[in-house]
Amino acid sequence: MTSQHLQIVQLFDTESSTYTYVVYDAQSLDAVIIDPVDTQLERDQKAIQTLGLKLRWALETHAHADHITSAGLLAEHLGVQTAAPEGCQIGTAAVQLVDGQVLNFGSLAFKAIHTPGHTSGSMCFYVVADQASHVFTGDTLLINGCGRTDFQSGSAKDMYHSLTEILFKLPPSTTVWPGHDYKGRTHSSIAHEMQHNARVAGKTLAQFEAIMAQLNLPKPRRIDEAVPANLTSGLRHDAGGEVVSHDVVSVRPAQGYAGDVFPELAWHWVQSGEAVLVDVRSDAERAWVGFVPEAKPLAWKQWPVVDVNPEFDAGIQAIAAEGKKIVLLCRSGVRSVAAAQRATQLGIEAYNILEGFEGDPDANAHRGLLGGWRKRGLPWRQN
Repeated sequence: MTSQHLQIVQLFDTESSTYTYVVYDAQSLDAVIIDPVDTQLERDQKAIQTLGLKLRWALETHAHADHITSAGLLAEHLGVQTAAPEGCQIGTAAVQLVDGQVLNFGSLAFKAIHTPGHTSGSMCFYVVADQASHVFTGDTLLINGCGRTDFQSGSAKDMYHSLTEILFKLPPSTTVWPGHDYKGRTHSSIAHEMQHNARVAGKTLAQFEAIMAQLNLPKPRRIDEAVPANLTSGLRHDAGGEVVSHDVVSVRPAQGYAGDVFPELAWHWVQSGEAVLVDVRSDAERAWVGFVPEAKPLAWKQWPVVDVNPEFDAGIQAIAAEGKKIVLLCRSGVRSVAAAQRATQLGIEAYNILEGFEGDPDANAHRGLLGGWRKRGLPWRQN
């Protein structure tokens, strides 16, 4: 959407149905990004670069449960300031936003509006430009709906108040830019939602609470991973509790093979047709622990035999005949290193997937809690 001063670029993440917004001043090219997604970091950086923007702020509407933010990575890569609602306890955000706080970019300014309900700290961002008003509502007000209120400090009573007494008090012509949509819709207006929103329009508080109580929505698939990561602006913690950067779009250099990649990048390559995923675990591990349906099984070693699979060389060469990169997956990223080194000796461009399928064991020797393909919410199945 364009105007003389305000420009809005709406970007969509299909996995989480999340809208990310790049909002900028057309004259100064100062920009803000709202609710960026870590797996879309490369896309967002490209959009910012293509438009020649100067990114000033990375804003969060709340601590998300369905995806991981890239705000921390954008701060590292582009030097932007991060800002998040004070009530969401995102301690790594440079600015802890309070109700009514103003963030300037170019000749424009966002006003932070505290709208609890989805979470206790949720905020919306309001801007007026060229005699038109816009509000970016995150998971508070959606098109013909609203965010859920049944977890993460949510409250149906607070949500009702935020909708009817805060957002619906904005000018009726205000354009609503939601944080999600599941039907291909892009925006709405305060007037339309006041009249037609199925959950709240014309409803009493009691009616609204009854509607919200009957939704029976499933637990977000990535909540156990996403919320802890988002409390540190998408920067992960190592086993010792120290914040470390997890740049999922970069290849780490390695000795004797093409490099190490995080599971997210490996999966991106597979989806885009750049690479073939090879699971080098044993048949028993795949059968009992779980497997990736799109992976080609080729064991590096078959238990209980400890020798290298004599059919590995022929198998990996046959897979590589497609001319694509090879990304190798094992239990925790150890056997896959040896397999990547051998594939490289055979003239194949081979990468090791860090953390493997199950990740490293925790203090109680339990796997699957500190990382790995499965923990990161990537596709897998179990027999």
